[in-house]
Amino acid sequence: MKKIFQVLIILTIIALMPSVGNAQCKSFAKKVCKAELTPYIHDGNFNAAILTEGEDAELYKTFYAGQNYRIYICGSDALPEIEFQVLDVNRNVLYDNRKFNYSKMWDFKLEASQQLIISLRVKGTEGGSEELLSGCVAILFGIKEN
Repeated sequence: MKKIFQVLIILTIIALMPSVGNAQCKSFAKKVCKAELTPYIHDGNFNAAILTEGEDAELYKTFYAGQNYRIYICGSDALPEIEFQVLDVNRNVLYDNRKFNYSKMWDFKLEASQQLIISLRVKGTEGGSEELLSGCVAILFGIKEN
């Protein structure tokens, strides 16, 4: 009976670990990244996840015509540079931060409302270390009052 109880506790801890990591990651986004949106107003959503070098992620978001936006990508200091692209639904590249020295933000205004794809990739480190680095990566959106 004692053995079964220990196994249940271990399984519960393992099951809760990803949610604890994501909670810490969202806390990182709130405390460290949000201030970088100024003078834009944060849209209230904290899109954050733990990523490992070489890993990709995509986020779909609707943007509205005539509004000034800022996209800010924020990653843990331990991570290598983060590549990000903004694509339309046909996967045409509207912005690629690799062309701008891996800038962490992009300010833009659209002429027509549309859904865009924000595609992220944590670069791999040079020399191929045996242990892959991982850390929190957040995508924040700001809106500028006209």
